[in-house]
Amino acid sequence: MSLDTIKQKMSSLRVQQEETQAKYEELQGKVKTLEQENLAKEQEITSLSHKNQLLETEVEKLEGGIKEAKVAAEESGQHGIQNESLQRRLQLLEEEAEESDKNIRETNEKLRQTDVKAGHYERKVQALEASRDQWEEKYEEMAQKYNVVKKELEDFQLEIGNI
Repeated sequence: MSLDTIKQKMSSLRVQQEETQAKYEELQGKVKTLEQENLAKEQEITSLSHKNQLLETEVEKLEGGIKEAKVAAEESGQHGIQNESLQRRLQLLEEEAEESDKNIRETNEKLRQTDVKAGHYERKVQALEASRDQWEEKYEEMAQKYNVVKKELEDFQLEIGNI
C-alpha cells in the first residue's frame, strides 16, 4: 500500500466522517423539533379535554334548565302569557343545548384529530431517534476506521523513516 493510497483513504474517511457528523447534527435538530411539536400537541390535547369537560357541565346544566322549564310550562298551562314566556325560554334553552352539543362534538373531533397527530409525531420521533442511533453507530465505526488507518500511516512513516 503506497503513501498516496493511505492519504487518499484517510482523506476519504475524513470527508465521510464530516458528512456523517453533519447528518447526525441535522437529525438531532429534527428530533428536537418533533419533540417540541409533540409537547405542543399534548398541551393542546389537555386544553381541549378541559374545554370538553366545561361544555359537558354546561350541557348538563342546560338540560336541567330544560326539564325545569318543561315542568313549569306544564304546571302553568292555564296562564297563556306565562306559558308563552316559558315556551320561549324552553326554546332558547333547547337551542343553547343544541349549540353546546355541537360544540362538544366539534371539541371531541378536534381532540380525536389531535390524538391522531400526537401518535403520528410520536412515531416520527421514534423513527428519527432510531435513525440517529444508526448514524451514531456509523460515526463511531468511521472514527475507529480513521484511527486504524491513521495508526497504519504513522507506522508506515516510521518504517520509511527507518529505511
